[in-house]
Amino acid sequence: MTTARTPGHGPLTGVRVVELAGIGPGPFAAMLLADLGADVVRVDRPGGPGLAIDPAYDVTNRNKRSVVVDLKDPDGPDRVLDLVARADVLVEGYRPGVAERLGVGPGDCHARNPRLVYGRMTGWGQDGPLAQRAGHDIAYIAPTGTLGLIGRPDEPPAVPANLLGDYAGGSLYLVVGVLAALHHARATGTGQVVDAAIVDGTAHLATMIHGMLAAGGWQDRRAANLLDGGCPYYGTYETADGRYMAVGALEPQFYAEFLALLGVEDQADARKDVTRWDQLREEIAVRFKARTRDEWTAVFDGSDACVAPVLSLREAPHHPHLAARGTFTDHGGITQPAPAPRFSATPTAVRTGPARPGADAADVARDWDLPAPAPHPEPTKGLA
Repeated sequence: MTTARTPGHGPLTGVRVVELAGIGPGPFAAMLLADLGADVVRVDRPGGPGLAIDPAYDVTNRNKRSVVVDLKDPDGPDRVLDLVARADVLVEGYRPGVAERLGVGPGDCHARNPRLVYGRMTGWGQDGPLAQRAGHDIAYIAPTGTLGLIGRPDEPPAVPANLLGDYAGGSLYLVVGVLAALHHARATGTGQVVDAAIVDGTAHLATMIHGMLAAGGWQDRRAANLLDGGCPYYGTYETADGRYMAVGALEPQFYAEFLALLGVEDQADARKDVTRWDQLREEIAVRFKARTRDEWTAVFDGSDACVAPVLSLREAPHHPHLAARGTFTDHGGITQPAPAPRFSATPTAVRTGPARPGADAADVARDWDLPAPAPHPEPTKGLA
């Protein structure tokens, strides 16, 4: 039996998602669902929220459609619940209790649609002493122990943008939870609430390290371990032009090839001798400073030394491997990461650019069998 191909749609074709607009991990999770083919309708509220950029460039709203609803209007909650009645999933990122006060909490939604998967994205979670406190990625990941893993021991912990908390510990866990709950709903007819807290997901990402810590194979301090920069053959080194190379030559055969190409074969015995690691690190650093990043890239090209150039955001799309795979794509004049992962039978694609607030109200009403919307003065250009 063969599966019909649906080019440009993806495995979630036919799944309907209501996204209550926010910023950060909620929109990214909804974008991932949209990339996978879901019909995501973003419910924007008049005047925002949004990134402090022209919404035409907010690619986390790609592959979505937008309607504008003021939940504080008398008919606002009912308009959202009309969407919910026809949806499979809802995603919201309010503080605990806000959706309930607005009339679109889980109780209200499940009364209209018992099969609904209600996805909640917060930093602290729906309960606990800090549940009502404000926060951002860095404050969420700090108490989990993961922020303290990153950086040099004699410097403050390094800030990993908002990738570790918002998107890895937050968005991706929300999507996993939503898909699991969707599977359960389709099997049983019963929806449920998915409580995705950034603190929970970020802590979960460090599961392997907690196991190593318990076994005595990980020291509870920065840059003292195999994978956190403590090991001289797993780290980054500056080159002659002020750029960097990344080294991950952990296994013996990769380490040997790394030393040979770097020109320090006499350091073979230093691999397991921690007392020689400082000297090894200094020698590696001196060698890398002797040539430019591009020269070293050429030296290690085609090898199994596990060495790669550290590229900037603008450079990354031009890397030969990423270009060959189409890891990045151009859509509407914006270079952006292509949808991931990839599917053999139901390929994904960037189908549409960022949804403009309210621009899709008529199409959504038609496709979701809703009453035709009244004209709304909400602009579709400028800052959201």
